[in-house]
Amino acid sequence: MHTVSQLQDLFVSGLEQRTRPAEPAGLYEPIDYIMSLGGKRIRPVMAMMSCELFGGRPADAMAAALAVETFHNFTLLHDDIMDEAPLRRGRETVHMRYGVSQGILSGDLMLIMSYKYLMEYPDPELFRALTASLSDAAVKVCEGQQWDMAFEGDGEVTIPDYLRMIEYKTAALLASALEMGALTGGASAADARELYEFGRLLGLAFQLLDDLLDSFGDPKKFGKKVGGDISRNKKTYLYLKALELADEHTRAQLVDLYSHQPAEDAGKISTVKGIFESLEIPAHTRGVIDRYQKEAFSHLEAINVDDSSKKSLRDLAVQLGVREH
Repeated sequence: MHTVSQLQDLFVSGLEQRTRPAEPAGLYEPIDYIMSLGGKRIRPVMAMMSCELFGGRPADAMAAALAVETFHNFTLLHDDIMDEAPLRRGRETVHMRYGVSQGILSGDLMLIMSYKYLMEYPDPELFRALTASLSDAAVKVCEGQQWDMAFEGDGEVTIPDYLRMIEYKTAALLASALEMGALTGGASAADARELYEFGRLLGLAFQLLDDLLDSFGDPKKFGKKVGGDISRNKKTYLYLKALELADEHTRAQLVDLYSHQPAEDAGKISTVKGIFESLEIPAHTRGVIDRYQKEAFSHLEAINVDDSSKKSLRDLAVQLGVREH
């Protein structure tokens, strides 16, 4: 079994070996740009890991890994346009660098490219299963994005609403990456589905930890401004749990704080974090993260392969649960 860093290197090498047309440059340059911005490459790594779990080679999962990562970056490109975000991974976003219209068009092509990668699998049953998995995740990502946007103006968001949103927007594609990798390695439909559930639950834990780090992470390690979700009035699990636990006065204070965006937001962030800490929201959030991780591991254990073969996926899941950025 390969290590995470080895699989990251293999994926980057595979990505670089896939040549794209040089013309029209305005269409392909934005794609090369966003795909070169890096990131953790968690989804393609997990696709290759799950392929290896069933005796396959990383190369067997490469086209599926490319499909998943290209689709993921397509969603980031379009999300950045919708959010009017100036930066992605510390660099200019595609629409800031190339223009909104160009960003939309290049993003559209990335979606098409995702499915073209899957055409590299000649077996019709495998191709159908992979396409079904990616398509299901794609629909859920769009539904999750719509809910996320709707929550901005909805004052009646519940914790179940929020968990469903992050399951669709974040966890579904992670789960699909694991399922697709397993299928390319020859896994049974039942085992591939166990890996899907492992990824779905891990994805929920992953996003909740992101929410926690956004408010309470170390700015030097987190890599971006701490308190961004608070500043933007995002109704994360932390905020919704605080509303649930707060007394009437504190609840009214929180709702008021989340009703505006001051130009200087340091005071607002500090006040909200103080409320979260007084209600022990970090501990509550960590408890939910731990619960999702434990449930995820139960699905990994249920897979019918030698336990030692699961070590790489288990270790990666643990690392994701204790990361600081």
